Amino acid sequence: MSTTLTPLTTADAETLVAAARRAAQAAGAAVSVTVLDAGGHLLAFLRDDSAVLISGETSTRKAYTALQLGAPTADLVDLVKPDGPFHTLATALDRPLLFIAGGVPIHRDGKLVGAIGLGGGAPEQDHSFATAALAELAR
Repeated sequence: MSTTLTPLTTADAETLVAAARRAAQAAGAAVSVTVLDAGGHLLAFLRDDSAVLISGETSTRKAYTALQLGAPTADLVDLVKPDGPFHTLATALDRPLLFIAGGVPIHRDGKLVGAIGLGGGAPEQDHSFATAALAELAR
């Protein structure tokens, strides 16, 4: 008997964005939030009015990187340093990856269904906002 995987929905994406924003606001950070589905398609995006403009791009690239590599971007930073095993990966693809903390893959029943990316706070903050959003989705 096979099980049907439930994809990430727009409602899920809205839950993630709202939870990430709450976490960021509690920390006093203005952020951008990007949610991608398993195919890398945009499900939701929001940039706080006072977030720096580049945060929109960084949140999207962090989500894309987490999705493509199936790992939080926070866990990948050392791999692309000049002495790291994947030091050329950041620029090897047509669509650039971004190896800064703040992108986290989203799994459902052990399968990758999407990713969330945060930009605008310090990298460690962005990562914590993303993981707080995932915890809210899991409820």
